[in-house]
Amino acid sequence: MNEFDTALQRLKADHEALLSKKNVKQIGGNGIYDRYVNPILTGAHAPLHWRYDFNPATNPYLMERIGINATLNSGAIKWKDRYVLVVRVEGNDRKSFFAIAESDNGIDNFRFWDEPITLPETDEPDTNVYDMRLTAHEDGWIYGVFCSERKDPNAAPGDLSSAVAAAGIARTKDLVNWERLPDLKTRSQQRNVVLHPEFVNGNYALYTRPQDGFIDTGSGGGIGWALIDDITNAVVTNEKIINQRFYHTIKEMKNGEGPHPIKTDKGWLHLAHGVRGCAAGLRYVLYLYLTDLEDPSKLIAEPAGHFMAPEGEERVGDVSNVLFTNGWIADDDGKVFIYYASSDTRMHVATSTIDKLLDYVINTPQDGYRSAASVETIKELVKKNKSVVNRY
Repeated sequence: MNEFDTALQRLKADHEALLSKKNVKQIGGNGIYDRYVNPILTGAHAPLHWRYDFNPATNPYLMERIGINATLNSGAIKWKDRYVLVVRVEGNDRKSFFAIAESDNGIDNFRFWDEPITLPETDEPDTNVYDMRLTAHEDGWIYGVFCSERKDPNAAPGDLSSAVAAAGIARTKDLVNWERLPDLKTRSQQRNVVLHPEFVNGNYALYTRPQDGFIDTGSGGGIGWALIDDITNAVVTNEKIINQRFYHTIKEMKNGEGPHPIKTDKGWLHLAHGVRGCAAGLRYVLYLYLTDLEDPSKLIAEPAGHFMAPEGEERVGDVSNVLFTNGWIADDDGKVFIYYASSDTRMHVATSTIDKLLDYVINTPQDGYRSAASVETIKELVKKNKSVVNRY
């Protein structure tokens, strides 16, 4: 065996060892969810045949020709008894694309399909696409709603960073062949739009996040709610805020819906992200809230503070101090798989159950929006514990 073949065999063996590495729960925890020791997807998990030219005549030094920088912000769906992620894969060239990875247990051994998704373009091609939310809608289609980014046509000469965001919409019946629909039409920029899984009063329902600019929220008040009658020509004519931003909270700068909510007997269970400013920049965390079964736009419960925040190595990456999610899967037995990215770099999983998450959302104290109120909440718990301490 020559030097090239030896290096290639070693490369393949190391890659297979990474893909097949068993994941285990972290020790400890807060009783609400379990984290796992290893990320489930990184740039190194990308197939070798996406990155390397295996022909020694054209790549004699076995160089990586196409670099993969990150795997992040994955939509999720249970498909043919497999745990399937539509992953945002970012190349070294900064362009993102979508690719499907699947696992038989949802915890480890995620493997990408042979090729990335071929996503049709509109008449105005996207410069970048990312962060797809998947919804298996009751109309029979699987929808992917994602961010479509283009250069701002009104940017000043020499300004190569100003962008315009829109919600792109695609749909499929098999996760292989995708039909591109027109982008969502709204009065504001939209980067986090999620399709509700059921019709509401005969309409498609969207969770939106109106913004004045690509980065700045401006007058955008939080997570919005809009009904549209035609998904093939989606136009938002009326939008109301159902989950607001508040001063000096985890979501004072902006917030956005993660994946579509899970239907439970207590209401629609929502997973979202909140953003606040700090000395290190922006801090992204995850939080939960609950809305009414009959009226999904009606808030009925929301605990104070974050549900999950970056810990340990999760804090470090391309955009540090960030957790972001746009995918979770609820199994028929009540187990919930929460797929989240850390610092725009790698994908993780955490697990919980519907019962635990509902207990957390309904029975955890709400935010009092003042330090004094937080103290009183703690004192109430201390008082309660003193009354039962002698029983244990």
